[in-house]
Amino acid sequence: MAQVELIMPKMGESIMEATILKWLKQPGDTVEEDETVLEIATDKVDSEVPSPVAGVLQEILFQVDDVVEVGKAIAVITTEGESVAAAPAAAAAPQNGSSVAAAPAAVGVPQAARPAYTSAGAATATADERFYSPLVRNMAAKEGIAADELARVPGTGSKGRVTKKDMLAYLETRSTAPATNGHAVAAPAAPVAPQKAAPARPAAPYRAGADEEIVEMDRMRRLIADHMVGSKRTSPHVTSFIEVDVTNIVNWRNGVKADFQRKHGEKITFTPIFMQAVAKAITDFPMVNVSVHPDGDKVIVKKNINIGMAAALPSGNLIVPVIQNADRLNLLGLTKAVNDLAGRARANQLKPAEIQGGTFTLTNVGTFGNVMGTPIINQPQVAILAVGAIRKKPAVVETAYGDLIAVRQMMFCSLSYDHRVVDGFLGGSFLRRIGDYLEAFDPTQTI
Repeated sequence: MAQVELIMPKMGESIMEATILKWLKQPGDTVEEDETVLEIATDKVDSEVPSPVAGVLQEILFQVDDVVEVGKAIAVITTEGESVAAAPAAAAAPQNGSSVAAAPAAVGVPQAARPAYTSAGAATATADERFYSPLVRNMAAKEGIAADELARVPGTGSKGRVTKKDMLAYLETRSTAPATNGHAVAAPAAPVAPQKAAPARPAAPYRAGADEEIVEMDRMRRLIADHMVGSKRTSPHVTSFIEVDVTNIVNWRNGVKADFQRKHGEKITFTPIFMQAVAKAITDFPMVNVSVHPDGDKVIVKKNINIGMAAALPSGNLIVPVIQNADRLNLLGLTKAVNDLAGRARANQLKPAEIQGGTFTLTNVGTFGNVMGTPIINQPQVAILAVGAIRKKPAVVETAYGDLIAVRQMMFCSLSYDHRVVDGFLGGSFLRRIGDYLEAFDPTQTI
């Protein structure tokens, strides 16, 4: 007999936890390989977790509505056959004195076979095999918390594990003295005259008035709220604006939309046209297609241009499906990809892979009649573009006979960017280049 842990899978680059919605199997039930064991949800998508092996579900470690960090074991499955050979806890040090990082645990490896996690500046597993999630390890590394100090952080999670809330609470009260041997140590409190502390006043529960009703946020809205607040805390947002003449685009679409509907059985919208301009501009300014390294002083340059498009759901919530390698698609390919993802997003039929890996996001606030917006960056990306409603306006047009005033189709574009790595010159130049591509749209092209 061998015991295999079912691990909470990673659902996306910025997703660190998921909520258990429903267990489809119970302890004692037989499971086949790739058979769904439970349903989970993140702020982006609902998904199913299959069994990596065939066997019997022996133990469930978390219950419905529990929020579980990525990488944690959520169940134990007993299988027939020999136990998996235990991996060494850490690789032996080479003769040259350099250290070798332990390999990450693979799905299906028993707990006893798991190597200790290691990270520069972060804590490794202690003698009692205490587990630390990737999020906790990253927080420890950023704050310079050594292994021995991390071992003293009280944990309120399952089996005493340290959670994000535990780390935040510890950091609020933690003070550091000058480092000793490269590690920060807790500074002893200086003796002070005893003072009578004011009693803590618990916040009084809010009581709705006669003309009010308190409505619980649904799970997705709570997670979106956390994601948005986290983005504002992480990135210093700057927003730049331009106004673009899209008359050629509007006239071209009006001329081809009927034929396109008959030929392809679907509508052509402005979104793929905007997306094409964004992809071209990113090719010109690749340093917008980046993210900030977790250590805060490096930049991760993305080689692929994967553009997410914010899509409103019937529930009022938001989801961002991603078009992979958008720069490699022509206008017809972008149109079909946009229509397919938008339709399946509204029907809650997206797959986890289809909301992962985005490097830039486009949101069309003009859909709701808004002329402009200041969108919040979709972490860990560093920029997001909002396009507003297209409105007829009088504008100055340069002609061979001089400047004239004509009625033109005008649209505002706004770019919010992370000022840690995108300054005004880069952000402004990138946004202007998008506008240039839109204004240079060829109204004689066919699709």
